[in-house]
Amino acid sequence: MSLNEKRVLQHIRNFERALDAYTYREPLARFLTQYYKQNRQMGSSDRKMTSRLCYNYFRIGDWMKEAPLLERLTYAEYLCEHDSPIVQLLQPQLYETIQQDVSQKISHVQAVIEDFFPFTAEFSSGIDDKEFLQSQLIQPDLFIRLRRGSEERILSELRSKDIKFRQITERTLALPNGTNLLQLDRLAGLYEIQDLSSQRTLDDIEVQQGEKWWDACAASGGKALLLLDKYPHVNLLVSDVRLSILRNLDERFERARIKTPYRKKIIDLTQKTHILQGETFDGIILDAPCSGSGTWGRTPEMKVQFSKEKLQAFSELQRSLSSNVVSSLKPGKTLTYITCSVYRAENEAIVDHLVTNHKMILNKMHILPGYQEKADTMFVAQLTKP
Repeated sequence: MSLNEKRVLQHIRNFERALDAYTYREPLARFLTQYYKQNRQMGSSDRKMTSRLCYNYFRIGDWMKEAPLLERLTYAEYLCEHDSPIVQLLQPQLYETIQQDVSQKISHVQAVIEDFFPFTAEFSSGIDDKEFLQSQLIQPDLFIRLRRGSEERILSELRSKDIKFRQITERTLALPNGTNLLQLDRLAGLYEIQDLSSQRTLDDIEVQQGEKWWDACAASGGKALLLLDKYPHVNLLVSDVRLSILRNLDERFERARIKTPYRKKIIDLTQKTHILQGETFDGIILDAPCSGSGTWGRTPEMKVQFSKEKLQAFSELQRSLSSNVVSSLKPGKTLTYITCSVYRAENEAIVDHLVTNHKMILNKMHILPGYQEKADTMFVAQLTKP
């Protein structure tokens, strides 16, 4: 690449200003959106590079955290990119190998990959530590799930607009992160933005005609929509502790043109006695609030302020929630427990709690290793009530 030193130095100044203004009180993406609105003098290329530098800076976690800011940024750029004017300017010798495989580059700079992510000793079994940690240097893809029957229409639209995509399955596509889906605005409701691993969380579920199911932490309804798409005849209750979230769910269901009647309730699952008043279900989905550590490839800034105390707090919350939904499950029926965490304390430890304290029978549990496919990493367990 031809090097414009003045331009490179401007990119560095923009990065330093943005990082200095970031208070960690909100997701980096939300902060940057507001930051750019307040700094309208920044052109589109300036905004794009500033975002890239900020994300790459956080991707390497605590590695080189004592190094000067600019040195740390340069090494982050080297590991995360296949070309970088910053590396070319400040580390020309290193720049000669920037297009090599990431494992080779890690070796060149003797990076301690365990520092890329907090508490690696606490990972769930089934995670390939090296592969997962190297994946932290790569921006995950954007995945969409196509509504049944809309496949050809959406594929035709993508091709007509020359939008790049990879077809994972007949109804799952991977697009480069940052793809502007506003170009598909007239197809709203015919597809859902949903990570690849998230789309696989209900693969082991079977719903029989007339069964009652409960999505107990429905949030914006991603798992409920997935269930309804596969089993439109299900008698479904969705709940969350927040009214605003359920309103968002209604809007999302309306966009998705859901015809199946469903019920919704505000339920605080931390309370042992809740509003269900003895109602029982043929199946319960508990997509539990968690650290979100399996999604930190998308939000690497979350790694910086995570702590053992926060991990323990999530684990205690999950024990409470899972315990309090079991009473609403019919004997012989299944609970599907889901997290987007990579930590044992939020995964296997909760399964052990359900088996030990509630006599639940473990059918299966496994990690969904999204890091192998530029996707999120998730955990799923299916248990039967005796």
